[in-house]
Amino acid sequence: MKFIRIIAPLIAATVVFACSAYPQEGPLSSDQPKGITSEQIIEKFAAKEKEFKEARDHYTFRQDVRVQTLDGDTVTGEYREVFDVTYDNQGRHLENVTYAPQNTLTEINMSPEDLQDIRHLLPFVLTSDEIPEYDILYVGQQQEDELHCYVFDIAPKTIEGKRRYFQGRIWVDDKDLQIVKTSGKTVPDIHKKNNENLFPKFTTWREQVDGLYWFPAYTKADDTLHFRKAAYQDVHIREIIKYTDYKRFGSKVTVTYEGKEIPRGEQKPEEQKPQQIISNQH
Repeated sequence: MKFIRIIAPLIAATVVFACSAYPQEGPLSSDQPKGITSEQIIEKFAAKEKEFKEARDHYTFRQDVRVQTLDGDTVTGEYREVFDVTYDNQGRHLENVTYAPQNTLTEINMSPEDLQDIRHLLPFVLTSDEIPEYDILYVGQQQEDELHCYVFDIAPKTIEGKRRYFQGRIWVDDKDLQIVKTSGKTVPDIHKKNNENLFPKFTTWREQVDGLYWFPAYTKADDTLHFRKAAYQDVHIREIIKYTDYKRFGSKVTVTYEGKEIPRGEQKPEEQKPQQIISNQH
């Protein structure tokens, strides 16, 4: 978020968020995994993340983005955008904006990095291709509602060029070995003479779709950004991002288990595991 030095007057508004219920989180245990090493867990969930990333590229869904600045509990400005992710007949990714009222943010400005993070890093994916770019530390085990999870801290080994990264903590379900929750922030913050661009801490929860993959469902950030050079240095920011209406796109994709196609909308049996995603001819 880039700070805007001149603050325009704005009629204050209060908004009540319809927030989803948060999972009940148990205490963090430092117990080591049983019957599997932390390195094996990383290898397995990274492979699942690669499958998940490929699968999500064949799902349509709606993304509802709300970014607000606050003074106490009063909303002083808001950026809102709702768009549907779809595909054309050639399978090209499309975004159809369905709702975008006037942007009333005055204390900060949405930067290209903010928009990039909202689309790609808040629904964070850590595939086997990206594992070499991160330091990954096993920190223990924790209960998230009915899910028992392995917990890892991750951070980029180096920051290269203008690339954006995630730094924080991930929770991996011990049954499916898939990431079900991420909490941290996007990095790096940008501190230049005429470009101070800061990013809030956030948490993203996932939900299981079609009984196969854990897709992003809800992201929340509620943080204070501390600008170094601005006249008003502290800005309270809140972000709510919802991902809904996941549907497999047309007949382009079939999902199979042990060589058998799973009909659209039918969930996998408990004992079955995802095998592959097969893309047919366009």
